[in-house]
Amino acid sequence: MSSDLIRGATPRQPDQSKVDNRAPTVPRMIFDRISATPDAPAFSYPVGDRWESVTWREAGERIRHIAAGLISLGIQPEERVAIASTTRYEWILADFGIMCAGAATTTIYPTTTSSEVAYIIGDSGSRVVFAEDDDQVKKIREHRAELPDLRLIVTFDGSADLGGEVITLADLEARGRDHLARNPSAVEDASAAVGPDSLATLIYTSGTTGKPKGVRLVHDCWTYEGAAIDAVQILRPDDLQYLWLPLAHSFGKVLLMAQLQIGFATAVDGRVDKIVENLAVVRPTFMAAAPRIFEKAHGRIVSMIEQEGGIKARLFDWAFGVGKRVSQLRQNGQDASGLLALEYAVADRLVFRKIRQRFGDRLRFFVSGSAALSRELAEWFHAAGILILEGYGLTETSAATCVNLPGDFRFGTVGRPFPGTQLRIAHDGEILVKGPGVMRGYHNRPELSDEVLEPDGWFHTGDIGELVDGGRLCITDRKKDLFKTSGGKYISPQAIEVMFKAICPWVSQIVVHGENRNFCSALITLDPDSIQTWAAEVGLQGRSYAEIVTSDAAREMVQGYIDQLNARLNRWETIKRFAILDHDLTIEDGEVTPSLKLRRKAVENRYAAILDSFYS
Repeated sequence: MSSDLIRGATPRQPDQSKVDNRAPTVPRMIFDRISATPDAPAFSYPVGDRWESVTWREAGERIRHIAAGLISLGIQPEERVAIASTTRYEWILADFGIMCAGAATTTIYPTTTSSEVAYIIGDSGSRVVFAEDDDQVKKIREHRAELPDLRLIVTFDGSADLGGEVITLADLEARGRDHLARNPSAVEDASAAVGPDSLATLIYTSGTTGKPKGVRLVHDCWTYEGAAIDAVQILRPDDLQYLWLPLAHSFGKVLLMAQLQIGFATAVDGRVDKIVENLAVVRPTFMAAAPRIFEKAHGRIVSMIEQEGGIKARLFDWAFGVGKRVSQLRQNGQDASGLLALEYAVADRLVFRKIRQRFGDRLRFFVSGSAALSRELAEWFHAAGILILEGYGLTETSAATCVNLPGDFRFGTVGRPFPGTQLRIAHDGEILVKGPGVMRGYHNRPELSDEVLEPDGWFHTGDIGELVDGGRLCITDRKKDLFKTSGGKYISPQAIEVMFKAICPWVSQIVVHGENRNFCSALITLDPDSIQTWAAEVGLQGRSYAEIVTSDAAREMVQGYIDQLNARLNRWETIKRFAILDHDLTIEDGEVTPSLKLRRKAVENRYAAILDSFYS
């Protein structure tokens, strides 16, 4: 990676005209993109062991057929159509087809329980559901009697009990072709019936308590996001994106809007276990991810080097010592010179280039969002010539509110707001946001909308932060996560957790606890993949995961890293007691969200007996 891409510099001014002249609706963005670059590559996706590519013209044809198929079913403007699927090419076709039919997409995580799937379909009033496979169809059928408004299920891969109310995607497209033969302008007429303030998407937040809330995002939210990302010139038409993020989440969705606006190609595969393998094959120029992905990559690389030991480990440590000195210079807008430049060239050839090759060796940058990224981790990657740009946003702000930029970044911050978005810090430190990307309220929940949306449009994020260094936003913690010990000291658990993840290469999750307690404690899980490497080093190879992580050796290892952590903390923040769980936290158990964020209260409630034992 060239130094001009990873060196802090004077920022370019955003192109405000792109925001001011944005498209009125997402269908307009889709039609404009197809018209502007019909033969350019749009998407690629895995088919067995190979990748298949389609142009914008080819994708557009299927989008029109899906839209027409929905129109033939009587779907009206702003009526809801749900998608319950992992991230895949068909998800995108369905979403774009729904909006081109004038309808609004309701997103459902594929890991959602059947009862919650039924709640979301019912609360949203969805008339049709795109269900990925037989498992998703089964969830719906388990509660079919509770869904009188549901007319049809369209399955991507399902094979069981087709017919009647369950048809394939190909069946829907065939209906669409027939409808267009009789009504050639049906899709254009339907999409013209919606405007900037028409509902485009309902995204149900994965809350830790109570029923999920449907966030109402209108077409103007999405067209603004696409135009604002284009305005700051972070992405280019010749970029290639690797997209694995859940498209049921706003972070994944906003990347599709950027693609429509700018016109770059996207490789799509939602399988998390295939990310590293696919990066080497696809060789993208950028990818967005949650911090957990970078933590796992860092842990895997460090653990591999520690296992090899000897001269390779010493070379690795020397290289990163050099790289971190160069990183500090580049963060200040300078370049290495003299002996340091020579040392870095050697370190790059022998160590850093091999790390970059694991990610395809064409990356301009990663984008990190959804949770806090450790500054120490960002600087570690930066030392190796890999830039991670941290951004910030919520589902309620259509994902993208702030982001660092190539040539204008500061680790430890989430960058400046996009043009057209305003930030304000309340008297208690809460971050408030105002702009076109802010939701229009919670679906069917006016009382909850009033709690977070002020009459003049300011949205209360629930995050604590401050504006630093000329308007960059620095996030401190979630307002609801801050707690006070029985001694009256306020603790920011997220800051401690992020710090520990940067120190310990074997950790998967850490949950810092201590509200109304007289000291802090923690629940810790170890990474199921990398811990096997550690186990082999200490003579525990062949043991089960549970046996490894509950061993005396594992506890002694973690205690060493806890000691390092405590040395960096104030006395009242230090971790006095901890437990290593015999299993990792999972999405399926409701302990982390599909975007890999910790569900703190859910974890504390589930393991209350362990936490209470620390204080008995």
